[in-house]
Amino acid sequence: MQQFETITKSYLNGEVVEGLSYINGEWIEGESDRTYKNVNPYDNSVIAEIKLASKEQTVQAYEKASEAQKQWAKSTVEERNRVIEKAAEYMKANQEEIVQLISRETGGTILKGNIEYGLALAVLEEALNYTDQLGKVNEVPGGPEGKVNKVYRLPLGVISSISPFNFPVNLSMRSIIPAIALGSAVVHKPDIQVGLVGGVLLAKAFDYAGLPAGVFNMLLTDIEEIGDEMLTNPIPRLISFTGSTSVGRHIGSIAGQNFKRVALELGGNSPFVVLSDADVDQAVNAAIFGKFIHQGQICMIINRMIVHQDIHDEFVRKLTEKAKDLPFGNPQDPNTVIGPLINEQQLQKAANFVELAKKEGAVMALEGKREGNILTPYIITNLKNDSEVAQSELFAPIALIIKAESDEEAIELANDSDHGLSSAIFTSDLENGEEYAVAIDSGMTHINDQTVNDAPNIPFGGTKASGMGRFGNPWVVDEYTSLKWVSVQTKFRSFPF
Repeated sequence: MQQFETITKSYLNGEVVEGLSYINGEWIEGESDRTYKNVNPYDNSVIAEIKLASKEQTVQAYEKASEAQKQWAKSTVEERNRVIEKAAEYMKANQEEIVQLISRETGGTILKGNIEYGLALAVLEEALNYTDQLGKVNEVPGGPEGKVNKVYRLPLGVISSISPFNFPVNLSMRSIIPAIALGSAVVHKPDIQVGLVGGVLLAKAFDYAGLPAGVFNMLLTDIEEIGDEMLTNPIPRLISFTGSTSVGRHIGSIAGQNFKRVALELGGNSPFVVLSDADVDQAVNAAIFGKFIHQGQICMIINRMIVHQDIHDEFVRKLTEKAKDLPFGNPQDPNTVIGPLINEQQLQKAANFVELAKKEGAVMALEGKREGNILTPYIITNLKNDSEVAQSELFAPIALIIKAESDEEAIELANDSDHGLSSAIFTSDLENGEEYAVAIDSGMTHINDQTVNDAPNIPFGGTKASGMGRFGNPWVVDEYTSLKWVSVQTKFRSFPF
């Protein structure tokens, strides 16, 4: 087996790396005259210098994908399962190398790397449970005498996959593997900041698995180089994107004009509601994890903690005691909890949110500090739910705590947001909590847990400005296939004219 360590040992030396994009089953050199320095977010050391793929190469990738997909659409369940099983074999054989590179390239801790690896592998293996849905034919009664109605489930064709910097292995795999499992081809662009784990790793896995040339294509490039080609190219039938709401709006607008499907997982402003009868200690434990895992750089992360006034002060005190002692530093140290933010821009955005909160009259229950590229935890209270900071997705280790006068008001405040991805409620009354959970306008609500939960067999997705579509088996099957009605008239009809 070709080990993934060839990347971690040969590529990660700070030099210009050739042949990192993958088109039609071949490793190719980017034809742009620009290169990108891929750096470790912790210490800014150069991991690799990557020559970017060009717009012309992007067009070529779609053409090759379109050609390859026609044959892949005819593949058997056994052929598709064999590719998935071999890709999973590659992932398992290289787990340690993958986790280490996730840490180096994303700035995530070793814990985060292992969580992401596990999620990606689970998504990959879950696809084995729905490859048999392709080509399925269901008969439906109705129509004139002698009519037989058949509904065929067919591949979409080619999809565009665009993934973000925060969980690049998992969120890339989540977009790519349903397409491959259901007879479609893919052109994939990971965020260039994490191009090795978000793109090269997956291409190596599918290459090892024997996926036919052209079914999966991967480009290390950026928007400055290719513009909207992945959106406007006439070949892809679906655009799968995980990222900011602003970019999602742009994608949705272009997709709508060109009658393309979209699967959009966008920004979040997840509320963590602590009701008056909650176990405060358990709520604090959950809040620490759900706010500070991966430095808050997760779409589902807790963004607003909405706490009943009767337990507000106790919750703030206990949360502060735990947060101030969270270990921070080199993410490759297994003891580290708080590592770096992904880049300087994110650090500046976080600093601006803190200053804005102070101007809005907030109280710093715990004032963090910047240590290199690390921002230590902040806990901010005395904020109104409709303040600019509370209505913004922070993507940083900044905890906002908002006081609610009643349980009913807490739910109202939770819903007072343009976003609706994930949410959580802490309460001792599970029946009442479930009623409240249904009342929160978000795609997911977790009772007596935090907001960062995922699994490959649940309907993962949001409401409002948090996106469209659902991942997870079996719901993703509808997103990634098309249905066709074929009727057979077995007896001659009589027509009125």
